[in-house]
Amino acid sequence: MVHSMTAFARVEKAGPYGTLSWELRSVNHRYLEPHLRLPEAFRDLEGAVREALRQALARGKVECTLRLAEEGSGKSLQVDRERATQVVAAAEAVAALIQQPAALNPLEVLAWPGVLVADAADPQALNAAALALFEQALNELKSGREREGAALAALLEERLAAMLKEVDNLRELVPQMLATQRQKILDRCSELQVELDPQRLEQELVMLAQKSDVAEELDRLSTHVREVRRVLKAGGAAGRRLDFLMQELNREANTLGSKAFDPRSTQAAVNLKVLIEQMREQVQNIE
Repeated sequence: MVHSMTAFARVEKAGPYGTLSWELRSVNHRYLEPHLRLPEAFRDLEGAVREALRQALARGKVECTLRLAEEGSGKSLQVDRERATQVVAAAEAVAALIQQPAALNPLEVLAWPGVLVADAADPQALNAAALALFEQALNELKSGREREGAALAALLEERLAAMLKEVDNLRELVPQMLATQRQKILDRCSELQVELDPQRLEQELVMLAQKSDVAEELDRLSTHVREVRRVLKAGGAAGRRLDFLMQELNREANTLGSKAFDPRSTQAAVNLKVLIEQMREQVQNIE
């Protein structure tokens, strides 16, 4: 089964430390490009998170955001006396430079970063909980990419079937179009009251048939359609292969259009190019 590169996952878990939450977003990209947003206390997880992404995904730009909403109730507050002493000393040094300094407010000292501290959770346990939650979020992301990949494969199959129908119809119409072209030449000559050499007429018609022979292009289109179906069935990281096949399909459709000598063959070439372009847009999202 093929996978899309577009998906979203969000998981959270509450514990004595507070509530951890991961948000994972992925969009299409030529390579695997992770972007991590981790609180400073979780920087040690970066290597493990990147490795987990590398093992699970082949392509896509993936944004991973970790948040921790700490639980404040039940935690005792402590004053870092050494830090507070440093803050007070610095404040008194500045006050000495002022003629009438305001009185030092203890609450302002407490508000200074690092003076008031709470009981910290075990960092190893917190990292382990965050990493386990990330694995859960990654599995949800993969499931989302799998579901969308199945939907993309179904859309591609619809257009592949429509392409084969166009090819088969055109293959059947070619003899009729050549006969129509022959009759047009005869009718034109009759209108102009021109007498044609039958042998010369047949030579011209043979040359027209050779110039407008599209059997090779139709065969290649059918072959490429079968290959696209095989790649979709094989699954895995198939996006680049499918993108290449879209280019080949488009090449054959262009050649078919350049050889068109009848409105029906011209319309068939246009229809094929529309279907190929629709598939190409969808293939850009496949991993």
